Amino acid sequence: MIYIITGASHTGKTALAQRILEKYKYPYLSIDHLKMGLIRSGQTDLTPMSNDEDLTAYLWPTVREMSKTAIENKQNLTVEGCYVPFDRKKDFSPEYLAEIRYICLIMSENYIRSHFDDIKKYANIIESRLDDSDCTLEKVLKDNEYMLRQAEKYGIDYILIDEKYDIDIVHFAN
Repeated sequence: MIYIITGASHTGKTALAQRILEKYKYPYLSIDHLKMGLIRSGQTDLTPMSNDEDLTAYLWPTVREMSKTAIENKQNLTVEGCYVPFDRKKDFSPEYLAEIRYICLIMSENYIRSHFDDIKKYANIIESRLDDSDCTLEKVLKDNEYMLRQAEKYGIDYILIDEKYDIDIVHFAN
C-alpha cells in the first residue's frame, strides 16, 4: 500500500507519516528531503524559494515512479509533502490506483484562527525548519483555503481538521 499525504504547509503531513511509520512500520519519503537533496547536490537550478508549481513539475515524476516501483515490489511506502499535483490520478493506471491511498490534510479557518499558536508551536515537532517566516496567520489561512478549493474542484477526499487536531491512523491499516 502506498499512502500519499499532502496538504498545505503546517498541516501535520510529516507528523502523520511519522505516526504511520511508528505504528505500521511503513517507511516514508519526505518530498521536502528529496527536494533539498536535489537542490543541494546541484541537480537542478530550482531553489527552496522556487514556486510550488515548478517544484511539483520537477519532483512529481520521480515521486510517481518511486511509488510505482514500491507497488510493483509489493512494498508499503508513505510519501508526504506538498508537491503532489491535484490531477495525480491521471498518472496511474487503475491497477496502481488500487494500491494508493491519497490523504489530503486541510485545516479549517475556524481551526486555524482558534489554534494558530499551536500550529506555530508544533511546526518543528518532527523536522527543524531553518526558516519558518512564511508561517503567518494570513499565509496559513490562504494556503488551506486554496487546498480546500482544489480538493473540491478535483473531487479529492480530504480530512478537514476543524475543532481539534485528531487524526485516527487506525483506519490506515491494510
